[in-house]
Amino acid sequence: MADMGTLKLLVLPGDGVGVEVIPAAIKVLQVCAAKYSLSLEIHQELVGGISIKTHGVGLRDSVLEQARSSDAVLLGCVGGPEWEEEAPARRPERALLTLRKELGLFANLRPIYAWPALEDSSPLKRSVVKGTDILFFRELTGGIYFAQPKHRDKDRAVDTELYTRQEIDRIARLAFQAAKRRRKKVTSVDKSNILETSKLWRDVVTEVHQEYTDVVLEHRLVDSFAMQLMTTPSTFDVVLTNNMFGDILTDEAAVIAGSLGMLPSASLGSRSALYEPVHGTAPDIAGRGIANPIASIACITMLFEYTLNNTTAASGIQRAIGAALDHGHRTADLHPTGRPASTEEMTEAILQSLRSQN
Repeated sequence: MADMGTLKLLVLPGDGVGVEVIPAAIKVLQVCAAKYSLSLEIHQELVGGISIKTHGVGLRDSVLEQARSSDAVLLGCVGGPEWEEEAPARRPERALLTLRKELGLFANLRPIYAWPALEDSSPLKRSVVKGTDILFFRELTGGIYFAQPKHRDKDRAVDTELYTRQEIDRIARLAFQAAKRRRKKVTSVDKSNILETSKLWRDVVTEVHQEYTDVVLEHRLVDSFAMQLMTTPSTFDVVLTNNMFGDILTDEAAVIAGSLGMLPSASLGSRSALYEPVHGTAPDIAGRGIANPIASIACITMLFEYTLNNTTAASGIQRAIGAALDHGHRTADLHPTGRPASTEEMTEAILQSLRSQN
């Protein structure tokens, strides 16, 4: 982790709205850096579709080396309609998967928070979403997305689900440690009534829990948990699950916050970290200056918390976002009753609140 003297940051805006929302996050980072005497060493590079167009590959080796030597990576989003028919190895998303694998980023953290000012923006009832504050821990480098063999021919396809004890143990420990700092509850989600990998998952999580007896552990099957997530989300604190289940469940949970444009994420390893908004490139609105910058700005909240270990700065950014929302600022995705705020206007509202803090 970086100290509070210097932060070496690699910035990869990517494609679509990434080039519009990542500059907003950098502005917030710069204000906080000045406030907390943090020196910034920022390098910006191409990744994803724009890198394919410019250099012929989604992720150059030189950019990967910069990522390895940086304290953290701030990524926008990659992809777009023009690559949808490409083979998987040629798609811009391969660059993101390569970064995760090569940097050893095994834990994906996604906070799901119901902002009080946005409780009516969710398609769920206010009484359902009120008070929701969940931190998902999704295992990121194992499971069905990566395990071999993979195979497809005309009439048959194979994907393999594989987990090792070590892969489950390391992310379970992170989840329990986070729960100790929060409300001391972990919900582990699996499909242990059917899958052997989930039976191992449940066994290992139960064993790790013996070292964290001050934290409550509950096990849930993924299908029933998916329902409970939409009916009683405020009852969950830290949710721990595997790669595929986490991918699906965190996108489902986006409806609680009212928009994908509100959700940041952090991918952590033993030495590196990558921060990115959960949303995609949004080609339908790219270039119009109306994308929601809050997810990218909230990535800076997570950067201060997990890379710089400065919870004071992280809390300040959260309060600034909340204040902007409390004052009625809404981008188009948040279904405003009046004129929607542009990306720049929402960013400036958050910056003004941040600068006014003592």
